[in-house]
Amino acid sequence: MDDSEPLNRFDRIVAMLHHLQSGRTVKAQELADRFQVSLRTVYRDIRSLEASGVPVTGEAGVGYSLLDGYRLPPVMFTQEEASSFVAAEKLMQKFSDKGLGAHFESAMYKVKSVLRGSTKERVAALEAQIWVDTSAQLFNQHTPHALDVLLDSMAEKKQVALQYQAFSSEEATERLIEPIGLFHENNFWYIMGYCHLRADYRQFRTDRMLQIKLTDRPFTREHGPLSDYRKPKAPTEKVKVVLRVEKSFARYIQNSRTYYGFTAEKPDGYYVEMTFMTEPHCEGFARWYVMFGDCAQILEPESLKEQVSGILARVQASLQLKPEAVYS
Repeated sequence: MDDSEPLNRFDRIVAMLHHLQSGRTVKAQELADRFQVSLRTVYRDIRSLEASGVPVTGEAGVGYSLLDGYRLPPVMFTQEEASSFVAAEKLMQKFSDKGLGAHFESAMYKVKSVLRGSTKERVAALEAQIWVDTSAQLFNQHTPHALDVLLDSMAEKKQVALQYQAFSSEEATERLIEPIGLFHENNFWYIMGYCHLRADYRQFRTDRMLQIKLTDRPFTREHGPLSDYRKPKAPTEKVKVVLRVEKSFARYIQNSRTYYGFTAEKPDGYYVEMTFMTEPHCEGFARWYVMFGDCAQILEPESLKEQVSGILARVQASLQLKPEAVYS
């Protein structure tokens, strides 16, 4: 037997104990996936914990947890783990609302208080070297505690009252929702919830929430996990688009092209031929292309060329109008 094997197993069992201390029932398969071991190994490690006096409750096939009230003494973090907190803190400062950010800042003070000298100095040195910026307005200025309210709602299963400004409407509407999940996508925070006004599940963007309040009304139904409501939509027929983009410019659209159905590319001399599968009858792709049309050619389809020509014709007409005619 390799001398390092017992040590590796020891580290795994300690990490497994920390995982169990999360305060919820953990399935054996979840432990097996995390530590990349077989179920048989998980069962053996659980028996080792039990033999050492750790009060593990549960059974194979159901899940495991620690006896309520059992806690390990505070653990020390490695330098690498402590460094990761700095990056997380910077992200929380920019990507969470005022309320949740304040809670995380308070938690970070507690974490920093248990760091040892050299690790604490390393964290302090890194804090000034990491910068996160976002140009998107993630939350409405009148709802600086939106995430805090939504998390409380999901934890306590209490309905939330919203004043919501939908993208397609000029007037805000009053909504009563049962939040079931929070997610960050395309640079915005969204809440998925059951909307009593629409009698259906809807997603709401946090920056469009003009008012938000936690009510005392309990949820009226049982909701599944967020993943159940974010399953991919049924596939629809796509339109193939092929662009011939100047190689010197192609790198500037590498991030945005994903949102327009990019599937493949191949070099073509001084150009890059890019293929997309996009939604039919959608002007979004045409308007995106106009942004860099002087550096790219449309190889197919003809319908996209017609859309772009129409947009440019309207732009040309607008440029020829007097300012007062535009706003009349």
